Amino acid sequence: MAATAMRASRWSRALSSEDLVLQRTVVLGTVLVRASWRLSQFLHVIQQSFHKYLNASKEPSTVRDVGIQSSQAVPSLSEGSLVVGLPPERQINLSNIRAGNLARRAAATQPDAKDTPDEPWAFPAREFLRKKLIGKEVCFTIENKTPQGREYGMIYLGKDTNGENIAESLVAEGLATRREGMRANNPEQNRLSECEEQAKAAKKGTWSEGNGSHTIRDLKYTIENPRHFVDSHHQKPVNAIIEHVRDGSVVRALLLPDYYLVTVMLSGIKCPTFRREADGSETPEPFAAEAKFFTESRLLQRDVQIILESCHNQNILGTILHPNGNITELLLKEGFARCVDWSIAVYTRGAEKLRAAERFAKERRLRIWRDYVAPTANLDQKDKQFVAKVMQVLNADAIVVKLNSGDYKTIHLSSIRPPRLEGENTQDKNKKLRPLYDIPYMFEAREFLRKKLIGKKVNVTVDYIRPASPATETVPAFSERTCATVTIGGINIAEALVSKGLATVIRYRQDDDQRSSHYDELLAAEARAIKNGKGLHSKKEVPIHRVADISGDTQKAKQFLPFLQRAGRSEAVVEYVFSGSRLKLYLPKETCLITFLLAGIECPRGARNLPGLVQEGEPFSEEATLFTKELVLQREVEVEVESMDKAGNFIGWLHIDSANLSVLLVEHALSKVHFTAERSSYYKSLLSAEEAAKQKKEKVWAHYEEQPVEEVVPVLEEKERSASYKPVFVTEITDDLHFYVQDVETGTQLEKLMENMRNDIASHPPVEGSYAPRRGEFCIAKFVDGEWYRARVEKVESPAKVHVFYIDYGNREILPSTRLGTLPPAFSTRVLPAQATEYAFAFIQVPQDEDARTDAVDSVVRDIQNTQCLLNVEHLSAGCPHVTLQFADSKGDVGLGLVKEGLVMVEVRKEKQFQKVITEYLNAQESAKSARLNLWRYGDFRADDADEFGYSR
Repeated sequence: MAATAMRASRWSRALSSEDLVLQRTVVLGTVLVRASWRLSQFLHVIQQSFHKYLNASKEPSTVRDVGIQSSQAVPSLSEGSLVVGLPPERQINLSNIRAGNLARRAAATQPDAKDTPDEPWAFPAREFLRKKLIGKEVCFTIENKTPQGREYGMIYLGKDTNGENIAESLVAEGLATRREGMRANNPEQNRLSECEEQAKAAKKGTWSEGNGSHTIRDLKYTIENPRHFVDSHHQKPVNAIIEHVRDGSVVRALLLPDYYLVTVMLSGIKCPTFRREADGSETPEPFAAEAKFFTESRLLQRDVQIILESCHNQNILGTILHPNGNITELLLKEGFARCVDWSIAVYTRGAEKLRAAERFAKERRLRIWRDYVAPTANLDQKDKQFVAKVMQVLNADAIVVKLNSGDYKTIHLSSIRPPRLEGENTQDKNKKLRPLYDIPYMFEAREFLRKKLIGKKVNVTVDYIRPASPATETVPAFSERTCATVTIGGINIAEALVSKGLATVIRYRQDDDQRSSHYDELLAAEARAIKNGKGLHSKKEVPIHRVADISGDTQKAKQFLPFLQRAGRSEAVVEYVFSGSRLKLYLPKETCLITFLLAGIECPRGARNLPGLVQEGEPFSEEATLFTKELVLQREVEVEVESMDKAGNFIGWLHIDSANLSVLLVEHALSKVHFTAERSSYYKSLLSAEEAAKQKKEKVWAHYEEQPVEEVVPVLEEKERSASYKPVFVTEITDDLHFYVQDVETGTQLEKLMENMRNDIASHPPVEGSYAPRRGEFCIAKFVDGEWYRARVEKVESPAKVHVFYIDYGNREILPSTRLGTLPPAFSTRVLPAQATEYAFAFIQVPQDEDARTDAVDSVVRDIQNTQCLLNVEHLSAGCPHVTLQFADSKGDVGLGLVKEGLVMVEVRKEKQFQKVITEYLNAQESAKSARLNLWRYGDFRADDADEFGYSR
C-alpha cells in the first residue's frame, strides 16, 4: 500500500479547484486532519459529490469529522469514528473500541421526541480527539468494511503506522473501552487490553471514581432573548468551537464555557448558498461548495473567538476571529463572498475594511467576480477624479461644475434621493407646483448646497454612470447621469445632506454595484438623522415657504416699488440669469421673487423665440450671459431698486462683493453705457470703465473708432466751478480721511426723532437676546454711552460679534446681539432718512505711508470733528462725492490747511473750472516743501517714484 504526504496549506491561500479533488480509493494514506460540526452519532457529513473532479488529481484526503460513539448498526463492534478526505469524503470508524455518545437534539418533525444528553465522558473523548488531530498529519488502515459501506480501521498520528495509535491513546486515557467480548488474539488487541488495564489502575476517565456526571454538558439550543444575550457580552470576544458550517458565511458554534449552541451569521457578508428544491435536494449556487469548504478547512472544530455584534431572529451576527486571521475579510478577499448592506454597519472593525477586501477581489476578478466590470472601467483616470468649480445647484442632489478645460458638467450626488412629495399630490390642481418651495425640505436642501458650494472648488470622484432611461406611464425619461462623490475640505457633501435629514439614501439590489463609494457612511449618516429626528425624519410640522412670485405682475410690482426704493440696498439671491442684464432674484426678507434689470447699461440682446420664427441674438450676448452667470448666479448680492418698467420688472443696481455688476459688464466690453445712467451716482465709474474698454477695442468695441478730441474740448470750457456752501455738522472721521456729516437744517428733526425713540424704548424695552441680526437690516443699537441709536447690520460673525454702522453719525462698532433690537417702524428710514452722509476731500491725495496718514487724520479730527463747517460739492466719484470744507468762523479751507502743513499732497485735475483752486493748492504745497514740513521734511520724496524704480507718478 502506498503512502502520500501533504503539508498544511497556508491559512490565507485560497484553495483551487484541483485542491478539492480526492483520489477515489485510499487504503493507506497520509492525510491532513480537519474537523466537522455535527454533534450527532458519528458526526456524519453531508456527502458532497464532485464527479467531474474525480480522478483528476492525486492529492490525499483529509479528516472530515471527529466523533465518538458505540456502533448500533454492527453490534459486534464498538468504535470511535473520523471522517477523512476532501469531498467526496470517507468516514473511518475506529475498530475494537467503544466511547460514549454525544448529545443529540430531538428532531423537529417528531413532537414527542426529547433531547438526548451527553453520555459520561463522551465530550472529553471528542475533545481529546479534536485537540490531538485537528491540523495534524495522520495515516489510516482499513481493516473491515460492512455491506452498508461503513469502514473500520486504525488511525495513526504521523506519516506512517509507526506513529501514535489514536485508539490506544483513547483507551489509555480512559476515554474509551475495548469492545465487550473481544479476545486478545493479535498484537493490536493485546495492546488495547494493556492500555485499558493501565487506565483502570490509574483510575483515568471512565475508570475514575464517581459516575462522570461532571463531564455531561448542559447544552442550550435556544436563547430566550437574543438581543439581551448579545448586548450582555458588550462586543467582547467569546471563546467558541465551530461545530458546523452551513455555508461559507453561516456556522453553528458552541459558546464556551456556558455551552450555548448558536447559529452565527458573519456580519456584513454573504456567501453563495445551497438552494433547497421542491424534492428536498439541494442545488449549490456557483462557488457555494468552494466557499463552504474554504470556511470548513479553516474553522471547522477549531478553537476560535467570536465577537457577538447583533442578532437577526434567533441567529446571531458576529465576527469569528482565529489566531491566523479573520475569516470574514478572507472570504471577501478571495472572491467567495460579497458585502451586504443590512448587516455591514454592525461589523466591529468598520465597513471600510470589508469594502476594501471586496474591492481587492473585484479588481482581480476572483471567483464570484469573474465577470465583474467596474462601473467606471471605460473612463480615463482624469475623468474619474478631478477638481472643478461649482457654478450652480440644480437640485438637492445635482450641481453644475466648471472643469479646468472651461467646459460645464452636471454632476449628480451618488446614492441619495432628494426630498419629494409622499403619497398623492395634495397640491391645488389649478396651482402650478413649484418644487423648490412646495416640496418639504427641498428649499433647505438647496440652500445648504448653495451656501456650501457655490463658487467653491470641490473634489469629484465619479462612482458610476447611470444610463439614459426611456419614459414610462409613471416615470419620466432620464438622460445619462454622471453620479459622483463630491467633497470639499474633506467633507462628503452627500453625507452631510443625509446627516441633516435633507436627503435619503437609495436602497439597491444586493448585486447592484452602481452605488456611492462611501455608501456605508451614507447609511450611517441616515441612521443618525433618523435617531435624532432631523429634517425629513422629524415629527414636527414641515416648514412652509410662502414665496410670492411678482415677476411680470405689474400691479403687485407697483405695490412693492415704493418700499424697495426706500429700503436702499436690499439682500437678494440670484435665482436665474436670463441674459447679461436680466435676472430673477429672490428677496429673503420680503419672501418674494422679482425680475430685475440692470440699470445704466445697454447689454447685447440674446436670442428669442417669437411666434413663427427664432430671432437671433446680438453679437456677444451669450458671452455677457455667461459672464453674469459665473459671477452672480445663486450668489448673495445687494440690490438698489430705482424704478420699474411697464412689464413690472424692477430696474436698479446690483452689487456683488462691493462691485457693481453694471460697471463690470462695461469694463469687460460686454455692454455699453446707456444715456439713463447720467443722473446716477455711478455714472463716472461707468464712463471710466467704458473708456478703458474702448481703448482695448475688444468684443462690443472691436470696431470702435475714437472721435477727434476737438469735439469735446468746447464742452469742458463752458463749464464753471460753482461754490454753494451749506452748513453741516461733522460727526465722524475715517482712517482713510473720509468724513461723515449731518445736514444742519435737519438737525432738529433728528434730535426730536431720537428723543421720541428713546422714550418709546424706555416704555417698551427690547427683550435681551430676542433679536436675530441679519446683514443689511436696520436695527437699534446701544452705544457705549448707554443710549440707543439707529444702525444698520453690516456683518454677522457670530452672536457675540455683530458689525453695525450708526446711520445717523457714521461711526462703526462691533457689538453682541444682546445690545441690538428691532427698529420700531415709527422711527425707520422712511420717516427720516439716514442723516450721516459720507464725503471725501477734493484736490488732495492722502499719503500711502501709514504714519503720515495717521498724522493727517489726527489733525483733521482735532480741527473739525464734532464741529459745524461749510461744505461745497466739487465733483462726484465712484465711492462718494468729493468736496471742499471750510471752517464756519474763519472760512478757511480745511483741505488747503492740510496742504500748507505738509500733511497731504495735491491731486492735480485738468478740468478748467478747477484750475484756479488747483493753483492755490500747488502754491501752498511748494511753501510746505520749502519749509520742509511733515511729508517734505526730507525733501521731495516723490523724486524716487520714477519709472526706472518700478513706480510712476
